[in-house]
Amino acid sequence: MNIKIRSIISTDYESLINLFKEFAEFEKLPELMTNTTAKMQAEQEYINGFVAVNEKNKVIAYATYFFAYFTWVGKSLYMDDLYVKQEYRGTGIGTKLINKVIEKAKTEKCARLRWQVSDWNKPAIKFYESLGAKISPIESNCDMNLK
Repeated sequence: MNIKIRSIISTDYESLINLFKEFAEFEKLPELMTNTTAKMQAEQEYINGFVAVNEKNKVIAYATYFFAYFTWVGKSLYMDDLYVKQEYRGTGIGTKLINKVIEKAKTEKCARLRWQVSDWNKPAIKFYESLGAKISPIESNCDMNLK
């Protein structure tokens, strides 16, 4: 399997929207996925991440991130999503993507890389712990939708 990891480009947006929808279905929250390619085009300066593409140049996985400032540690990177199409899971693509995000955080001299994992997603928890991540049993998300 010849998989390439590269930065997201605007021609990936349509493929990414489809993967975002898949991920929302996987999380059993499809109604929360309201993004569109038009919105991505309009907000492209905020889109940071990497895609995995197969030998046919089809986007099969992605990791997105943004910079944050956490008061306790300073400059950090927040990985918003890491998603691999089901048929490609277990092939090392997720590891390649997260390693690319870790590399970015280190290059940018970030003090922390943070992300979320659903408590029911035991394979992901095991994967993240195998990388050395500590999963907090204390913090929960607080979301306030503004639109």
